Amino acid sequence: MLKEFKEFVMRGNVLDLAVAVIIGGAFGKIIASLVADILMPLIGLVMGGVDFSALTFAVGDAVVAYGAFIQAIVDFLVIAFVIFMIVKSANKTKKEEPAPAPAEPTTKECPFCFTEISIRANRCPNCTSEL
Repeated sequence: MLKEFKEFVMRGNVLDLAVAVIIGGAFGKIIASLVADILMPLIGLVMGGVDFSALTFAVGDAVVAYGAFIQAIVDFLVIAFVIFMIVKSANKTKKEEPAPAPAEPTTKECPFCFTEISIRANRCPNCTSEL
C-alpha cells in the first residue's frame, strides 16, 4: 500500500497539480494585495472617499457587510482578468504546427472504365485500354 501511494504521489500530474496549487495561493495573495491596497483605495477616491470595507447596514441585530462582498467581487474580476491575460499570452506563444503536405497520389482513375489503377500504369488491368 505504501508503494502504491508513493507511485501515486510521484506521478507527474499530481506533482504538477501540487505546484499549481501552491503557486496559485501565492498568486492569489498578490492579487488580493493589489486589489485591497492599490485598486480599491483609488476606486474609493474616485467615488468620493468611499471605503468599501466599511459599507454595512443593520437588520435588527445583524450587520450586513455588503462592502466586503463588493470587495470580493472586485477581487474575483481582477483575478479572472489577469488569468485571462496570462492564458491569452500563453496561447499566442504556442506555435501551431503546419498541416502536413498532402501526399503524392499513388492511383488514378481509368478514363474508360472509371476504376482506380496505379498512377504508373500504361494500360488498365480491368478494361485493357491503353492510357
